[in-house]
Amino acid sequence: MADLPSFAPIPAALPATVPFVGPEEMARGRGRDFTVRLGANELTLPPSPAVAEAIRRGAAEARWYPDSAAHDLRVALAAHFGYAPEEVMVGEGIDGLLGLVARLFLAPGQVAVTSLGAYPTFNYHVVGHGARLETVPYRGDREDPEALAARARETGARLVYLSNPDNPMGSWVSHAAVDTLAQAVPDDCLVLLDEAYAEFHTDADAVTPRGYRRPNVMRLRTFSKAYGLAGMRVGCAIGHPELVAGFDRIRNHFGVTRLSQIAALAALGDAEHLAGVVERVAAGRARLAAIAEANGLVPLLSATNFVTMDCGRDGDHARAVLRELLARDVFARMPGPAPLDRCIRIATGTEAELDVVAETLPEALRAVG
Repeated sequence: MADLPSFAPIPAALPATVPFVGPEEMARGRGRDFTVRLGANELTLPPSPAVAEAIRRGAAEARWYPDSAAHDLRVALAAHFGYAPEEVMVGEGIDGLLGLVARLFLAPGQVAVTSLGAYPTFNYHVVGHGARLETVPYRGDREDPEALAARARETGARLVYLSNPDNPMGSWVSHAAVDTLAQAVPDDCLVLLDEAYAEFHTDADAVTPRGYRRPNVMRLRTFSKAYGLAGMRVGCAIGHPELVAGFDRIRNHFGVTRLSQIAALAALGDAEHLAGVVERVAAGRARLAAIAEANGLVPLLSATNFVTMDCGRDGDHARAVLRELLARDVFARMPGPAPLDRCIRIATGTEAELDVVAETLPEALRAVG
């Protein structure tokens, strides 16, 4: 019998890792579903009715391979954000694009810099390509662009990751700080700006302007949040055309399905629905903040579709609160590293879902004591 083939050296040296265990897998492990699903920062509101109609009309096209260039969606996104089509690349959500960026810009042993506690899928891809991860702490529950730039210079980093607004804290930095970061990193370093939650932002000083260009900045956007298409897996990268063209060397050219492209194009065209979503999410944030305060927790200011709540003690206490919420069938999450782990994080939901949070959160806190 032949020997079992071995993995390549880099994956062979890594443990099996899942950056986020999904609620379906958690439900299978616990033997029952969650009543309220507010832990993955999904939009609990349905997508635009135009999306459902576009998918219905396009369902017969599922028998065809997708347009590998995603031409129509790419052109529409370029116009929406103020760019030329060659400055935009469509990909399988931000998670998929993060892997492609790591592959494009990081050789084994090279350095990527991020914040300690920031979105872990970026870390997953960096390590998976054999690169070295360097982290800097949050400052005042915000990512620290000055510290990111300083660490990038110290290490000769090739890649710096910043999310604005931020997950898991919901915080943000000014666009001026982002621009200063882009000027402060080493010459051969790319600033990767993750703007997954940008549609929810109301601070004009923090929002990256339409058509903003720096050759060493790449913006990432998604349909998974405000557009309510997390299950369709579609997003885009925006950057210098020579960098964007690099994706064609390594991407899965048929990775974004035909129906995903159809759905995203319909969602992008319904500005009225998006405005309504943003308004309802803002109301949901306000209610979550009120629920937190009513229970003696401190809600952090948020520019996203979730509210991070300071439980007032340490990580062990917050983890116990989270366990009690999960035991009551409320799916929520929390940051990992200290001192961020003193918090729990709950996404906005429907009024009925937030009613459940209002009922179960005091029960969980009483159970922990």
